[in-house]
Amino acid sequence: MVFDTGSASYEHALERLRSDRIGWLTTVTPAGQPQTFPIWFLWDEGELLVYSDRRAKRNDNVRANPRVSLHLNDNGSGGDIVIVEGEARIDDATPAVPGNPAYLAKYDDWITDYLGSPEEMAGVYNVPLRIRPTRGRAFGA
Repeated sequence: MVFDTGSASYEHALERLRSDRIGWLTTVTPAGQPQTFPIWFLWDEGELLVYSDRRAKRNDNVRANPRVSLHLNDNGSGGDIVIVEGEARIDDATPAVPGNPAYLAKYDDWITDYLGSPEEMAGVYNVPLRIRPTRGRAFGA
């Protein structure tokens, strides 16, 4: 990770990346317009994993420009900020949602409540985006 390793803010940022369920992913269109979307994500072996909707414009954005950023919600008072900048890629070698136990452990109840089943989710959210962090910032925790 590219935070100030060993610091309390680094450890706190990693914990939030493991436990938070919503992040805000910003990609850039081929014309240069930033676009931000709420996403579900998994901290997975030093990278972020997002299962993207196959119809999402962000997939084309990543193909055109892999530079992205992800930020987590603040604490409601402008503190506890975690921001990750990185390079995204579509990774077809990543197992689909039903074959990813860590993702299911994090989101199984939401998948059931909002999408029906892991198989139904995988029918739509079947473009695995992996984000390799290049810079991280955490402050105000």
